[in-house]
Amino acid sequence: MLDDINGSIDWQGLDAAHHLHPFTDHKSLHEGKVRVITDAEGVYLHDAEGNKILDGMAGLWCVAAGYSRPELVQAATRQMQKLPYYNTFFKTTTPPVVALAQRLAQITPAGLNHAFFACSGSEAVDTALRMARVYWQTLGKPSKKIIIGREYGYHGSTTLGASAGGMVDMHRQGGDMPNFVQVMPPYWYGYGGQMSPAEFGIYAARQVEDKIRELGADHVAAFIGEPLQGAGGVIIPPETYWPEINRICQENNILLIADEVICGFGRTGQMFGSDYFGIKPDMMTMAKAITSGYLPLSAVMLHDRVADVLINETGEFYHGFTYSGHPVACAVALANLDIIQNEGLVQRADAMGVILREKLHAALDHHPMVGEIRGVGLIGAIELTADKRTRKFFEKRGRVGMICRDYCVANGLVMRAVRDSMVYSPPLTITEAELDVLVARAAQSIEQTYAQVKNEVAL
Repeated sequence: MLDDINGSIDWQGLDAAHHLHPFTDHKSLHEGKVRVITDAEGVYLHDAEGNKILDGMAGLWCVAAGYSRPELVQAATRQMQKLPYYNTFFKTTTPPVVALAQRLAQITPAGLNHAFFACSGSEAVDTALRMARVYWQTLGKPSKKIIIGREYGYHGSTTLGASAGGMVDMHRQGGDMPNFVQVMPPYWYGYGGQMSPAEFGIYAARQVEDKIRELGADHVAAFIGEPLQGAGGVIIPPETYWPEINRICQENNILLIADEVICGFGRTGQMFGSDYFGIKPDMMTMAKAITSGYLPLSAVMLHDRVADVLINETGEFYHGFTYSGHPVACAVALANLDIIQNEGLVQRADAMGVILREKLHAALDHHPMVGEIRGVGLIGAIELTADKRTRKFFEKRGRVGMICRDYCVANGLVMRAVRDSMVYSPPLTITEAELDVLVARAAQSIEQTYAQVKNEVAL
């Protein structure tokens, strides 16, 4: 059946009949037809209609090493032939899981020496949140249960992760458990008013401090935040923000969880977003680019000060997954980390990110609908606004972004619309010539969008 990609099988009809997609209005989806992706190489996707599409989102922020890398296929094949699966329960381990745990301890910030493995970013976040509460229970402070997150924060779609995040639509559909609260994000373009970015960074961080005072530090277990808020629209905090968050968490005896699911493994031009922003986490969640998306794998890294309590004082930690430390996924992750290191993809992301932003500024700075171009490394956003002079958004947030997203797809480019921000996160292997294609197609799509909505834009 799978060999008949372009033949007689109605893949779109079968999808409509049997497949429920994530984050999808299915009625709307099936009024048209789903796009069938058949193969990929490098930074390009191919669909069943014969279209070649530049993937400006690296899948879902994850395909760092690019598509169809034979090294990763070979790593999976070798491990599947030798040991396709065994669990890490029953006082057992496997060489790939031990080797990966050691490797992660070597490349993560100092003190993060212990790894717990799962399959997805959502599972890693759930694990970290449970660990935070068990940590405080073990230390005789069971009242420290509350998790502080941020508006527009995204920490996965399981119930705990959705509750920790700040996506109101997810809360409306059941992701709103007690003992979770959100504060203002460090979104200068949207919330900064007349403050400078540096002033606003301090102001936004102190919203966390104010919330801790309101709740009482003896009731707060942890603050969780992405180094930059990817799915929230690539919200990049001012440089004053994270140092102040470090201080606030330390002074109030609250655990700091850095959610590196998007930022990890070179995306920001540093190995981790925590390296870029100077975050000092007690725990770090990671997934996505750990295998470049080739197999599901995630991890929580624990600082010694947290791990020592869980290891030496808690006793049994009643948590884990059938696939925690899957040997094939871990083997692929090790091969993927080799590619990232040997090809200098972290440094490449930094350098190519600078080039990409220069090209975007050259193409779009004078466009009447482009309010801001922001980014670090190979992740960023183009903010579409009704009035760039006053940072005024469109009245119905998200409609213009979706119009632009559809033009991007029609023009052979995958970009994601978050509200009216067009966000990008291409594979770290992208070349300068491919950056030119990305910029040209993005600019074309924005101009087509402007032609459709220009009566709504203040000139």
